[in-house]
Amino acid sequence: MSNVQGRQHVVHQDYIARQRYNNALPPPPGAPKLLEIPTQGLETYAQPTYAAQMARAQPLNIEADAFGGMPLDLVGMPGVFEGDESSIQAPLITPPVHPRDRALLRPLKSLGAPKTEVSGFSFLRRTQYVADDINRRAEAAANRKAPTSTPKQRRKTAEGSKNEPVNILREVVKGFDIANPADAYKGPDTGDKIRGAVPTIAEVEAWKNPVHPTKPHLKMKAAYPLIPDLEALTDEGGYMVTKFTGQPTGITDHHDPRMDGGLLLGIPLPAQIAEYQAKQAAHEADPTRVPAPALAMDYEFFLPVDDATAANVRQKMDVHNPNKDDPKLYTYSTKGNAETDSFRYDHVRDYESGMQTLNEDKYLETAIVLHDFGSKGDSERGGTKARGKVAFYYPITSKVQLKPRRSQFLAQAGLGGKDSEEHGKIDQVVLTIREPSEDEVAKRSAYKATIVPNDEPKV
Repeated sequence: MSNVQGRQHVVHQDYIARQRYNNALPPPPGAPKLLEIPTQGLETYAQPTYAAQMARAQPLNIEADAFGGMPLDLVGMPGVFEGDESSIQAPLITPPVHPRDRALLRPLKSLGAPKTEVSGFSFLRRTQYVADDINRRAEAAANRKAPTSTPKQRRKTAEGSKNEPVNILREVVKGFDIANPADAYKGPDTGDKIRGAVPTIAEVEAWKNPVHPTKPHLKMKAAYPLIPDLEALTDEGGYMVTKFTGQPTGITDHHDPRMDGGLLLGIPLPAQIAEYQAKQAAHEADPTRVPAPALAMDYEFFLPVDDATAANVRQKMDVHNPNKDDPKLYTYSTKGNAETDSFRYDHVRDYESGMQTLNEDKYLETAIVLHDFGSKGDSERGGTKARGKVAFYYPITSKVQLKPRRSQFLAQAGLGGKDSEEHGKIDQVVLTIREPSEDEVAKRSAYKATIVPNDEPKV
């Protein structure tokens, strides 16, 4: 027993200790080392054989033709090699959708089975109980006494009468009557005249003291009646807006005054005329899909020889200048003596048509010029007696972007010499301003008649 009591029980234990050391050394003074990462795999991916191996390893699951589903043969497409890419491009005007295909364009939320409910019992089949409920509701609606005309119904009837075309036209005429009360028509309605609606006192006061709808703190400084300038109509019935892609002259620090009197001479080439005729024929054959084309042509740009000539040109063209007919405004003589009878312009640069826009509706875009004639008035402007402040509008028929003609590139390709020889190069223009001829007056009168019938002011 003594030996057993004196024996010690030994237990094995493991001591786990964690030590944290602080690195007090400074960072290395040298720059980080740049490691060279191997990129040999990119060369393998860029080789043509890699794509060929992938094509053999992964065959196509579709039947592809020789062009892989994309028609790359341009031989059968008309006009591609002449610069006309319309056959490989989408039409400018989206064609209308066929009625049978409209169902395919429905939004996703509208797809699915339609919800049909029978008297609110969508989970029931049409049994005798549901049919009896429907019959009871129908009999109750038929036996219900029809109500008499209420103020709400009478108000709906009045609102419906306001939406009739004749009443809408009366409301439009009322706006002109408020602006020109002396010219308001008060007689009975006829085929070409209609009596406007009676304006309220609030509407008359709103015209006399206009208030901005969203910014009532603003105050109107001046009001200009908007009328057409009939005396400024061109032979084409409108104006063309031109924009240069670059600076035409070498002056960049300020506005060149010669630009205010520049001349653009349009020279349509035979190829351009043939292209225009072809597009015009396509437009006449299908006006809904093919828009009206614009005649693309080359232009020659001329500027006055100096700033003094440009200033005299502006005075000569100013219809409000009392001395515009003074022959002393001319700065150049074509006879070689001291008497001047013209303006001299020098050739600056050749341009070609870039992006063009033709406004089939010439009143879609207009230019507005503000005038203040004072109390004297100017009875010849705009076809009416314009007194005080008047705003004339001028229709914009087309817009064209002019870019420098690439004559050096065309000459290198052997395409520029023939066209230049057909019309010849113009180095100088001698300008003399005159009154319009009888043919020009007839053309302008034709356009004037479309605005003001029988040469009477249009109200």
